[in-house]
Amino acid sequence: MRDIVLIVHDIRSTHNVGSLLRTADGFGVSHVYFSGYTPYPPLRDHDSRLPHIAQKLGRQIAKTALGAELTMPWSTVDDLEALFARLHDADYTLAALEQAPTSVRLPDYQPPEKIALLLGREVEGIDETLLTQVDDILELPMFGSKESFNVTQATAAALYHLRFAK
Repeated sequence: MRDIVLIVHDIRSTHNVGSLLRTADGFGVSHVYFSGYTPYPPLRDHDSRLPHIAQKLGRQIAKTALGAELTMPWSTVDDLEALFARLHDADYTLAALEQAPTSVRLPDYQPPEKIALLLGREVEGIDETLLTQVDDILELPMFGSKESFNVTQATAAALYHLRFAK
């Protein structure tokens, strides 16, 4: 079975975070990394955030995660470059889910056995400096008048393809 991890970077909505955790659980993602200003559930051992902030964010995330915040393996990451290097050393292909001139349409993409999928800001997308550090950029084709999907829906579509592509 293909090994998939998610890197959730600079996603601001707690509801998107909870939904991403639930979606990751449903598609058998092995780990979710939170980075940048992405909110995350309360840490059990040593949460550096003020307790009332961690609890408030945790309650908001739990509304859409529906328990996945407790069962899905996740961690926070301060240094994305170090994480990228660790994943590369572990033979993961780094892919970003983003619209870009060099992107590959998701239906045309043959996923490798180990893939780390980078997600970025809901409105602005993934920063260009991060896009230069990934191996592949994947894009969902759009057919309507809107330019993009919500990050959770886009991730679900991408994970479906990554999980079931032959």
